[in-house]
Amino acid sequence: MNMLNKNSVKELKQNKRINNFADGIAAAFFDSMRYDPTVLAFGLGATDPKNIFGTMAGLEDEFGNERVFDTPISENAMTGMAIGLAISGYKPVLTHQRLDFSLLSIDQIVNAAAKWYFMFGGQQSVPLVIRMIIGQGWGQGPTHSQALQSWFAQIPGLKVIMPAFPKDGYNLLRCSIADPNPVIFIEHRWLHQMSWNGEGRAGFYFLKEEIYGVSTGIDITIVSN
Repeated sequence: MNMLNKNSVKELKQNKRINNFADGIAAAFFDSMRYDPTVLAFGLGATDPKNIFGTMAGLEDEFGNERVFDTPISENAMTGMAIGLAISGYKPVLTHQRLDFSLLSIDQIVNAAAKWYFMFGGQQSVPLVIRMIIGQGWGQGPTHSQALQSWFAQIPGLKVIMPAFPKDGYNLLRCSIADPNPVIFIEHRWLHQMSWNGEGRAGFYFLKEEIYGVSTGIDITIVSN
């Protein structure tokens, strides 16, 4: 598992070079939380030594345990708390280390977060990001390795985001946190080690549409955004 060392965290704080996808997620947290004091980051394991595969490394030291904190093992309760914070003026980012366990809070996600804005005539948004991690790997078994993004994509009121590259991780998380409505942000664990290929912080873009090629064929072209 990736863990940022002290020098890496220092570089993130100073807006310098980062190395991989996990660092990009951490950088998005740093930048969003500096920019907006209402952003909170929490979830089971958020402040443990591994910092959720390194993606939340250094956050508690930088922003304190009132903005970055661990939670009890109760997915339903922590999701309900996140929704309550969102409708009370905060921008919570809740992390479920395994998408599978988020199913324990499906009522909160589907019948509260997704519908709140519409039930109250657009008077109250729910600026909530729920991070879910898939692709846990060998030995995790059938209840720790599901990819259920298509489920969430069927729910009116939810946006589903799945970054594919390190640059996407940074930019899409920042855009998700800035969104006034609930976002399901799904990361594949094995992307966390994907190299940034030497691009520095200046290479990041934010709220900018961009199309780039992944592979080229002669029979069919697939365009997505």
